[in-house]
Amino acid sequence: MDEENTNLKRTALFDAHTALGARMVGFGGWEMPVLYSGIAPEHQAVRQAAGLFDISHMGEFQFDGPGALPFLNQLLTNDLSRLDPGQGQYSLLCQDNGGVIDDLYAYRLSQDGYLLIVNASRIEVDWMWIKAQRNTRHKALQLEMTNRSGALSAMALQGPSAAGIIAGEFPAAVELKKNRIAALDFGGATAWVSRTGYTGEDGFELVVPNEHAAALWDRLLSLGQALGLVPAGLGARDTLRTEAGYSLYGHELTSETTPIEAGLGWAVALDKPDFIGREMLAAQKQDGVSRRCIGFRMTGKSAPPRERYTIFAADGTGREIGEVTSGTQSPSLGCGIGLGYIETAHAKPDTGIEIEIRNRRFPAQVVRRPIYRKPD
Repeated sequence: MDEENTNLKRTALFDAHTALGARMVGFGGWEMPVLYSGIAPEHQAVRQAAGLFDISHMGEFQFDGPGALPFLNQLLTNDLSRLDPGQGQYSLLCQDNGGVIDDLYAYRLSQDGYLLIVNASRIEVDWMWIKAQRNTRHKALQLEMTNRSGALSAMALQGPSAAGIIAGEFPAAVELKKNRIAALDFGGATAWVSRTGYTGEDGFELVVPNEHAAALWDRLLSLGQALGLVPAGLGARDTLRTEAGYSLYGHELTSETTPIEAGLGWAVALDKPDFIGREMLAAQKQDGVSRRCIGFRMTGKSAPPRERYTIFAADGTGREIGEVTSGTQSPSLGCGIGLGYIETAHAKPDTGIEIEIRNRRFPAQVVRRPIYRKPD
């Protein structure tokens, strides 16, 4: 373990990872597996069979009471009132100026019960922000808020074989449609199982109390042994989400970017009553933005593009027009791919651009997200 990793938190699955020979790294304040057998084989297993990821570093906030819906709908960009119990949606927490505090998944567990799954590096920031909003603007609401992040573990079972694997332990989960969640029994404890993921594949995310995490991890690996399931680390999670064109906080999303610039306008419900950041986001939706987040792929031979590499116009002007926010070698496509912000005039799909890699410029092309699409 790196010396700098000595103060990192460990998930309830840490011993399981080391027993499997995982290479551990620091991520969002946690010591997490970056790979087991290798990024490429783990990535391909998820695309062709299934992979199991530890996502226990992420945070869980629970909200209960008749005030939960009006409170959360004031904070989040998407419209929670559209959800029936058992449904979830992608949403964002924004500042007054539209800058993103975090992106997250919001689930309606019951009539007055909600669960937010937030990013590991943003747990404290998010919780302080939400508490501040409660204490300054919404004191009168009938609402209980609980940060359960320290008591819960989570894992993601992803890939075309995921449904066949999970059926062995949670038959009811197979009936879940995309973005649905159910409270199911695991060893006498409640397991929240949702049909969601961050890989571009079908799959499930499972949340259980810490003391049940190792048993569930082992059980899923055992059920999946004959179906090609492998444990997968953060390395494959990143190549998979980049191929899918999904944003990552601290890369495509920051306090300096808005959901409209990030191409996430579909998660901004401007038709609901006022919410934090609405004024700026409505103006951007109407007037347009000067830069946009795009997906791109390299069109010639080059080293992989990386975060903070400069993007140039390929129209003969040689002008700097943006910056890479995420970049990698795509195991599925066999070429360099990435996400980045560029001037809106150059953001149309099929537009040629150039990426500066090691002081040389290489040709690339703006593509629609997802960057990788499975053949029919």
